[in-house]
Amino acid sequence: MTYSVRVENVSKKYKMYRKTSDKLLDILIPNGYGDDFYALKNISFEAKQGDVIGFLGINGSGKSTLSNIITGVIPPTSGTVDVKGEASLISISSGLNNQLTGLENIELKGLLLGFSRKEIKELTPQIIEFADIGDFIYQPVKKYSSGMKSRLGFAISVNVDPDILVIDEALSVGDQTFADKCLDKMNEFKERGKTIFFISHSLGQVKKFCDKAAWLEAGEIKAFGSIKEVMPQYEAFIKKYKALSKEEQKKFKDEMNTRRKSLSPAIN
Repeated sequence: MTYSVRVENVSKKYKMYRKTSDKLLDILIPNGYGDDFYALKNISFEAKQGDVIGFLGINGSGKSTLSNIITGVIPPTSGTVDVKGEASLISISSGLNNQLTGLENIELKGLLLGFSRKEIKELTPQIIEFADIGDFIYQPVKKYSSGMKSRLGFAISVNVDPDILVIDEALSVGDQTFADKCLDKMNEFKERGKTIFFISHSLGQVKKFCDKAAWLEAGEIKAFGSIKEVMPQYEAFIKKYKALSKEEQKKFKDEMNTRRKSLSPAIN
């Protein structure tokens, strides 16, 4: 089976500055200035058509950065990403203009994706029905709750029928009824052989919905494989992590951040 997404040696580096003047020094000094911070380090994997892959990892592990790179929101610093088809990112308020109404955002998103105004007009009723936010569809998005933003973002993204769906914590807000409706739609996509990447702190949702998992730690892939193989490893880690004191958790995160200041892989 051919791949739908291929990620090869992808790294994303940011510069960390202590004060605003450091940015100017970084431009003026030949070898640069400031500390390097790798949000991602040498990430490589393939997703095949029909794969549903859960991204696992504690906050700050690199899951959202990887999602943004796969969908083209941000470019990698190095490495390549080959995406076969249209990829759509669903996260809270992703791609929404706060100054525009929900209805105007539907049109804007559709135009950006290359749809004609006629096609957008045809899609709009089903998007509005799926979002189910009532008269707020005519209000500026800045007046929305996080749940309403998630509803509208999800409704737009799934109804434009992307080839690859990346869902970043979009089901973490709102009511269970809407979450169930979203899962039904995602299962429909799964049955149609679309590739889905799923990020959620609900391990129950990940186990129920995904067939593969990528565990990220300090911007690197700790484990990648079937959900039955990776999830027990991650659950064991989470159990140990939660048992740590606040000071021990901070020490662990500090060690992870230290690893991210160099591109060299960690030595286990």
